[in-house]
Amino acid sequence: MKYRRLGRTGLSVSEVGFGTIPVLRGSVPVLPDYYNLSDEEALAVMGHAFRLGCNLYDTAIVPEYGDAEIKLGKFAARIGREKILISDKARFFDGNEIYLAAKTSCKNMGTWADLYFVHQVDAAHEEAVFQKGGALDALSELKQEGVIRFAGVASHYYDILLRGARDFRVDVLQGSGNLLERGMLERMKAEPLFREKGLLINKVYAAGLLPAYFSVEALLGTVLSYPVSCALIGIGTIGQAQEAFGFHENMGTVPGFDKVLSVLGRDFSPIPCDRCQRCACPRGTEIHTIFRQYQYFYLGKEYWALRKLDMGIEQSAQWCRKCTEMPCLSMCPAKIRIPDEIQKICRLVRVHYPPDSRPDSQGGKSVSDMGNQNPGA
Repeated sequence: MKYRRLGRTGLSVSEVGFGTIPVLRGSVPVLPDYYNLSDEEALAVMGHAFRLGCNLYDTAIVPEYGDAEIKLGKFAARIGREKILISDKARFFDGNEIYLAAKTSCKNMGTWADLYFVHQVDAAHEEAVFQKGGALDALSELKQEGVIRFAGVASHYYDILLRGARDFRVDVLQGSGNLLERGMLERMKAEPLFREKGLLINKVYAAGLLPAYFSVEALLGTVLSYPVSCALIGIGTIGQAQEAFGFHENMGTVPGFDKVLSVLGRDFSPIPCDRCQRCACPRGTEIHTIFRQYQYFYLGKEYWALRKLDMGIEQSAQWCRKCTEMPCLSMCPAKIRIPDEIQKICRLVRVHYPPDSRPDSQGGKSVSDMGNQNPGA
């Protein structure tokens, strides 16, 4: 196992980190596919990763992510707390709420958190996080109290992570990316500010979908070719741990984006979007999120992807038909015919998820909420 510097924290982290969500037990709405491990089974999997050199374990607060946090605390006590680094997070944006959440997390684990993130920060909650008295101020206070060691922001949105990179209160960042969705990684690579912060990357396997098409070496090697600190992988079995933490001797050539599209193109027609997030719709449609869900539909998450696409896709398609300026076209580096793709995806949803089969509660949601509604993607 190789190790990298975690920004200016003074810590060194294993290039691959252990995502604990798959070791949970219980019904967790954000993650329909999990392994339902007992305590001993979970500790055995985490222990195998540790013996292969993993020293960073990432979790999230109970009950949103089941009992993974509690199991990690038990593992830390068994292996020796000082031997590992714990990364934890909670989806609370108000200062008082995340202050209490972090203390609850540490109580659940029976120990401190080395890193604690404000989780799933989006445009709707951005100001609450960064403003005076918001979540970041609360995390700063928790650092002073010794409850946590370093404060972080986790988000799927480049602009929010960039704001975090500029903020002196933020020590670490957590974003997402993989060999298909590499646009945000490219932008981070070009921005020197990100080198000052520890940078963890999740969704390396794209919700577990990409290993069916690419080797673990290619998936991890792609993310680690960027200036990041650690690639986080959700691990639920000893076999998965062996693959993720034993790959280093055989890291292959990083496949180019055109090659990735070519491989996926054997099964469907992928949209050549790398989620750089440069496109902007004047009505708030998250174009890159719609395109991601389209790819996920064909990659194997059919029903899950369709339900997410249904969140306002009809309205977005209608807005797109009426739009005369179409600024998204000039913003897209890949020159994707975005209006045409939106209409195609709308037709796909109508065929595979007809209106009469949809819960009434879906109808009022906006496509601009799609990323916010999908913490497990």
